Amino acid sequence: MEFGFVMPSLGPMANKADITALAQYGETKGCNYLSAPDHIIIPEDIESTYPYSQTGEFPLRAHNGWLDQLTTLTFIAAVTDKARLLTSVMVVPHRSAVLTAKILASIDVLSNGRLTVGCGTGWMREEFEAIGAPPFKERGKVTDEFIDVFRELWTKDTPEFDGAYNRFSSIIFEPKPVQKPHPPIWIGGESDAALRRAARLADGWFPIGSNPRYPLDTQERFSAALTKLRTYLAEANRDPAAVELAYFTNWYREEPETRDGTRRAFTGNAEDVAGDIGWLKNSGVKMILVNCFGATVSETKERMDHFASEVMPKIGN
Repeated sequence: MEFGFVMPSLGPMANKADITALAQYGETKGCNYLSAPDHIIIPEDIESTYPYSQTGEFPLRAHNGWLDQLTTLTFIAAVTDKARLLTSVMVVPHRSAVLTAKILASIDVLSNGRLTVGCGTGWMREEFEAIGAPPFKERGKVTDEFIDVFRELWTKDTPEFDGAYNRFSSIIFEPKPVQKPHPPIWIGGESDAALRRAARLADGWFPIGSNPRYPLDTQERFSAALTKLRTYLAEANRDPAAVELAYFTNWYREEPETRDGTRRAFTGNAEDVAGDIGWLKNSGVKMILVNCFGATVSETKERMDHFASEVMPKIGN
């Protein structure tokens, strides 16, 4: 079982020294992935519902400051050697398709083939409008087409495309990514639409366990979603083995929490959490991404160390 850590791209630790320290510390602890989230601006007034809180309110406001996701991962690539670099997730409609494909290919080249592209459609209408992104209501169609554009540019010697949002021909797109045929594309999200998108387009499915509308925080709930994904894969005539499974836990607490009388995954002691990873592993999950943020670098390192030293050894290979 592989594991990864989220790196700070906002708040007081979003700086050169702290990101370097945490990324390099993660590698010393054997982590396989380092990730960064994606926002470009945060509007002062947000009416959109945040999917990952019980209240629907977004807890991270503009005054915290956000580093650009792709720039942050480029920096992390420069100060690390082994860990894969994961967009967790990249809001695909936020940036033009061709430019995004270029930046991602460049990251893969500069990191010597360490990029994994986690993709999402986005949830904040106000951010779409502020940055001039395609219409929010069309974000699903936009995401599907942009992923097709990525693959076209990354794999074809003479790429061309004629879609609803992108048109090009007679262009040279170089360099191609180091990974062949291209960096893995993982689809994030827990909704039915996300599962269908993963079944059609993805090299991997990468849900968050803590979505109150689509909770995947118990073995039964995750198994039900996985059954649905496999149904959609069959409808798309795709081999389930072609789609990797990963899991993002947005919390890690020593005190157990329950939902409907059942302990939520990744709450409780090291044995509890190891048990959660065990059933995820038995379900086919290959990687766990854990948010271990503390208030300081030292506290974050302590949490990373506890997970790597106390939890992961209980899993086995």
